[in-house]
Amino acid sequence: MTLHAERVGDGPDLVLLHGWGMHSGVWSEAMPGFAKRCRVHAVDLPGHGNSSGTAASTLDDAADRVAACVPIGAIICGWSLGGLVAQRIAARHPGTARALVLVSSTPCFVTRPDWPHAMGAATLETFATGLHTDREATLASFVRLNALHGVRGREAIRAFTSRLADRGAPSEDSLAASLGWLRDTDLRAHAPRLPRTLVIHGARDALTPVQAARWLATTAPDVVSLELPDAAHIPFFTHREPFMNALESFVG
Repeated sequence: MTLHAERVGDGPDLVLLHGWGMHSGVWSEAMPGFAKRCRVHAVDLPGHGNSSGTAASTLDDAADRVAACVPIGAIICGWSLGGLVAQRIAARHPGTARALVLVSSTPCFVTRPDWPHAMGAATLETFATGLHTDREATLASFVRLNALHGVRGREAIRAFTSRLADRGAPSEDSLAASLGWLRDTDLRAHAPRLPRTLVIHGARDALTPVQAARWLATTAPDVVSLELPDAAHIPFFTHREPFMNALESFVG
């Protein structure tokens, strides 16, 4: 079974990948702007949204399935978990993406002895435990973390909580599997081989500390970086104008 993707617009191919627990509807407000300049492919990741019937047990499997939906030479824009998938596609399928846009993402989501720029493993363990006891409450808590400390936080929480129900919540198995990708993956060794990359990050991000974006900006070979001082984890929603300006300039 192929992944669900919504396609709109004309121009250079732009593939949009959403974050954990969500679906491609997170891009709804930005889609009209994207479509003015690009042919947009908004993909539901395996096990999420309208791709709920297509499972992926590993990040590599997910990357391969998404890569099959990506036109050669596309720009892949990944938010949070979607950015991790985008980086893995770049490593496993060189040449598929001519460029990446990494939004509130990182090569390594959990702290390591040599990597403090991440969330603690206990935070993810809390989500994993919550999936077994109350999946809906756990997802709602995760949405609140997305907006924590950022401007327009209440508006973002209302919008994204409502959006959770648009296509049905992912299954517990799909959520647990993709949470494991966040917990176990460390792609820092691949950063020097990334294609041209735009990094967009909020300085108030409570899920992926901005230091991770700064590390990427100095480690990947060809990076354009936009840091938004008062943004949290959802800059494409809370800071749409500077986000779109940066992306349009990057696409050219």
